[in-house]
Amino acid sequence: MTSGQESRQVQGSESDVSCSEDKDNYNSKDEDLLQEGKSDNDSSSSNSESSSDSESDTAETEVNETNEELEKKEPQTHCVEPVVNIQRHCEHCRIQQGQQEQITPRRLSRGQFWLKLDAEGIYECAITGLVFEVTKAAVIEYSLLSWSKYAAFVKGPWIVGGPIFDVKCASPSVLTSIQFPHALCLNDHISDTTFRVFHFKNNGAELEHSVDHSATHVKWRVTSLSPVGPVVQENGSVYYHGVVILYKVVNDHPSMSFRVYVASNNDSFVKDVSKAIKHSGKKFIKIEKPPCQKLLQSGKKYRLISDPEAEITPEEVEFVDDSLLKVKSYIEVYLEQPMELTLSLLELESEEIVWKAKLRECDWKQHNQNDNEQKRRNGSIRRRKSSSSHSEEELYNKRLKGNDTSDGTKANPVLTDQQLMTLARKMGKNWKVIGIGCLNLSSEDIEQISGAKEEDASMYRFMMLRKWRDSEQSNGTAQSLFQCLNEEVSHDVLETLKGFVEQTMSL
Repeated sequence: MTSGQESRQVQGSESDVSCSEDKDNYNSKDEDLLQEGKSDNDSSSSNSESSSDSESDTAETEVNETNEELEKKEPQTHCVEPVVNIQRHCEHCRIQQGQQEQITPRRLSRGQFWLKLDAEGIYECAITGLVFEVTKAAVIEYSLLSWSKYAAFVKGPWIVGGPIFDVKCASPSVLTSIQFPHALCLNDHISDTTFRVFHFKNNGAELEHSVDHSATHVKWRVTSLSPVGPVVQENGSVYYHGVVILYKVVNDHPSMSFRVYVASNNDSFVKDVSKAIKHSGKKFIKIEKPPCQKLLQSGKKYRLISDPEAEITPEEVEFVDDSLLKVKSYIEVYLEQPMELTLSLLELESEEIVWKAKLRECDWKQHNQNDNEQKRRNGSIRRRKSSSSHSEEELYNKRLKGNDTSDGTKANPVLTDQQLMTLARKMGKNWKVIGIGCLNLSSEDIEQISGAKEEDASMYRFMMLRKWRDSEQSNGTAQSLFQCLNEEVSHDVLETLKGFVEQTMSL
């Protein structure tokens, strides 16, 4: 699973991992993997979070594709948010050499990864750390999700143990087991630590037994495929392999301001932070520094100090894993004048330094130059794309967007209850997954809808759609719903929505 293992590229993957604009990486090993096959010098790639246009929030859907259909998909290069996989080198963890082959996946749109496995075996994804065991050739798609969507389903004594993924494979019988990376340091407690696998299905969440666990992974026997991730039973203090995530505010003011996130080594958490930065209304540059040299302990208090002295708010924090929280806490560092500085994170009780990094002017100055170069490059790419032919689906989506009016003179009517019921009768049993993954409903909303006693199952789907429409207010139109559900529901549902859109266009 770690160094010394055979590493190879999946066919065609070189061109699919070449998005330099959004490279969001903490580890030099992963950097090397992402840079293979690039025609440009990626040492000048930008880490500006404001330049990323896509998220890896992939909606959770039921798997209904065959291996042949998955294989026929045309994997295309997209600038997507990369997953961060920090290879841990902990003095307390006895990491054993694995027998699996390490491979690099292709990147699809919307943050998905694509693997074509040619034969029976055990394979580790070089980007995410997921380990797949298959009995024969298979095609697997997977993407990183956010734990915050499932906060209501994770209750004590269980806590998040590592990232959560949406995994798709044509046949669960081919994919026999998955090993999930976890963020904990088990030290001498491997045998007395209890893991489960959180499995979100159409009828709600289940905590399924794990087969085994090691210093780095939790093994699970595949029962069905949907959102899955490791949880651990909290028993006293929990020790985490930690990271400190740094962002510098980019503006014309002579002062310097940083956001500092102290977190467990959990890719889902890192993804949430990246998303929060993009939607903050400010422009940031991500500054890459090594992870924590010492372990982070739940419930312990930590203080960030600066040399030279800076304004730091708050002065101290108690470390807890914020994976389930929608809003992540951070520390703000402010200096009136730009200068190089050293940041250190101290554990208050022992005064031990758990993390330390020197921030130099070159950490952000070079990024600014790279950002300008990348913008010029992207502008050229967009001009070339605009002259190329578009698929029927792209043209249809453009028609949808073109029908929008900013002055409100031709605003589309919202969906009626009758239209919502028509759609509800055509939708499948995975309405809970669609509600959370596509319509951004909370788990509390889904529980409230499920609590209603209805004889007709269509009523639950209708109430979900009505909840979405009412929350969207004037934007609860057929056009908006089509864009939310596109590629995540049946063809029949999409055709019905298209009909509703055409009706509004003719008004």
